[in-house]
Amino acid sequence: MIVRTKRLLPVVLATTLGLTLTACGGGSENTDPAADGKITIGIVGSTPVQDALKDVAAQHDVTVEYVDFSDYSQPNPALKSGDIDMNWFQHIAYLADYNNSSGDTITPVGSTSIFPLGLYSKTAKSVGDLKQGDEIAVPNDSINLSRSLNLLKQQGLVSFTKDTIAPTEQDLDAEKSKVKVRPVSAEQTVLSMDSVAGSVVNNDFLDRANLDPKNALAQDDPTADSAKVYDNLFAATQANADNETLKKVASFYYDSTVQEAEKKETKGTAVPTKVDQQELKDLLARYSQDLKEQSK
Repeated sequence: MIVRTKRLLPVVLATTLGLTLTACGGGSENTDPAADGKITIGIVGSTPVQDALKDVAAQHDVTVEYVDFSDYSQPNPALKSGDIDMNWFQHIAYLADYNNSSGDTITPVGSTSIFPLGLYSKTAKSVGDLKQGDEIAVPNDSINLSRSLNLLKQQGLVSFTKDTIAPTEQDLDAEKSKVKVRPVSAEQTVLSMDSVAGSVVNNDFLDRANLDPKNALAQDDPTADSAKVYDNLFAATQANADNETLKKVASFYYDSTVQEAEKKETKGTAVPTKVDQQELKDLLARYSQDLKEQSK
């Protein structure tokens, strides 16, 4: 979120056709997602990391199937409708915002990693090379937009009109900001690099875009306490979040085979977290409340 997104071009959602509550058993009324012999996980863009987890699961006699969605807006509603049993694409902050806005109760099952958010450019060699009025592409979903704007503020590239933990484009002080921002869908931040001075890019796009994190002009600190809400998750409906099979599948993320695939995919920048499920739930509740207070 980083929300886990790994798609540079739109995905045709053909894999979702024919999926039903009966087929997947992921609906809020079903407390045994594994009843049909498989666990169906919603993702946004397929990578070798998912393939590695699927292989590890098979070694433990668990069948994992993926439904590949085209954008962030789809995997959470798919849980509620029962089209999938679990999803794997978002961090705590994104989920908190989604639950607040939708009234849903999607719940963490297990943690994965925190991924740094970086500012990249094809022309500038340092933040100092960016000029007054330059345009920076940023992800347009509310949480990653806020995270991107905070990163730009830390680098002295933008200023806000008020003190806020969740800035929006409307909070930018145009007169005091050095750069302008161009909100685009997360997968478009890389594709926009030819037409902007820089882009804030989710870590998951680095491999496909041939970007080296060592060349980032700046990035946030994934080890900071403030980064905990960007821990990426496996999530399920509230009714299924404590299901032992789902938790078992989530734990496979920490298998050495999956970790090696993640290390390669993220060029060694992923920071595995292995956070207790209850702590994830507590973090989600606290951040949800912070967002509610911020919006008052």
